[in-house]
Amino acid sequence: MSTLITVPAESRQGEKRVAMVPGLAEKLVKAGLRLRIQAGAGKQAGFDDAAYEAVEGVELSDDPAAIWSEADLIFCVRRPDSASLSTMKKGAGLVGFLAPWERDDFIQSLATQNVSSFAVELIPRISRAQSMDALSSQAAVAGYKSVLIAAEHLPRFFPMLTTAAGTIRPARALVIGAGVAGLQAIATARRLGARVEAFDVRSAVAEQVESLGAKFVDTGVKAEAEGGYARELTDEEKQQQADVLAKHIAQADIVITTAAIPGRPAPKIVTEAMVKDMKPGAVLVDLAAETGGNCALTRPGEVHHEGSVVIVGPTDVPGMVAEHASDMYARNLWNFISPCVKEGELNWDMDDEVYARSVVSHEGVIHHPVEDKS
Repeated sequence: MSTLITVPAESRQGEKRVAMVPGLAEKLVKAGLRLRIQAGAGKQAGFDDAAYEAVEGVELSDDPAAIWSEADLIFCVRRPDSASLSTMKKGAGLVGFLAPWERDDFIQSLATQNVSSFAVELIPRISRAQSMDALSSQAAVAGYKSVLIAAEHLPRFFPMLTTAAGTIRPARALVIGAGVAGLQAIATARRLGARVEAFDVRSAVAEQVESLGAKFVDTGVKAEAEGGYARELTDEEKQQQADVLAKHIAQADIVITTAAIPGRPAPKIVTEAMVKDMKPGAVLVDLAAETGGNCALTRPGEVHHEGSVVIVGPTDVPGMVAEHASDMYARNLWNFISPCVKEGELNWDMDDEVYARSVVSHEGVIHHPVEDKS
């Protein structure tokens, strides 16, 4: 019998995304796979049950227990709860955002249950895996939404306006971190008419920043690292960076911070002193809030004022654009498993570096995180 893939409703409170959308479901069915969706799973992302039922070969289930216990492979967005995980059958698979760097009971349970689990956070950033890169797809959503959040709180226009009442100067935006989220934030702020500056410790991204019409802020600190991420800075480098950034932050109407290191607390870049020097009415949106924030004054999940400056610490930002975030994520998952699907059967190719590097547990063994035996 062909492989059964199931998609549960997300258990994390506030999570609106779903791991499969009707438009992609047809591809799985055409590949010979069976697909079962938990009733109501896509509702908060804008996909009602009828949309899934309209796809021939897709089964809708009102039984959450069967979603977990009968699956050969489960697609999820966030980590499932322990109760659901405990009902998975031996040898089944699980793919999603699993926060694999945590050495906790959840990771141990994956091995105990003999689950073949793969964390999308670990998918290597190589050319042929770009279409599988869920971190990037969701970061793009977050970068776009961050600018709209800033616009909502900013008591000023973004673009330059010439009116009968006079000329309005464009807002000045500073984007800190020019990864996928940062580049999308730059592009979105530019579309809205802001004058945009951007900073990243990786000098190699200067050309990308400038290609989007923004000015690159060069602090003289270089911190390129493997895998497309930035390394942690030394104390001296942090001070040099801070001295230059402080001036640009003080001139900005909008500051959007996007700097994050997977599996580690977000680097503190914007100090309390920098916030106090910001313009009255300025807005700071901290996309790293979930991992502690890039700003020393960020409160995850809250909007608050520091004097006349608004600091926004949004969490679950991709879920704020749940329909397209889900669509992009579902495509990532399909692209991830499709090379291992033949005639309706899924068999993991553990000799392929994509799977070898993204596996968390397989055949009862924890592959990530590797225990520190030093």
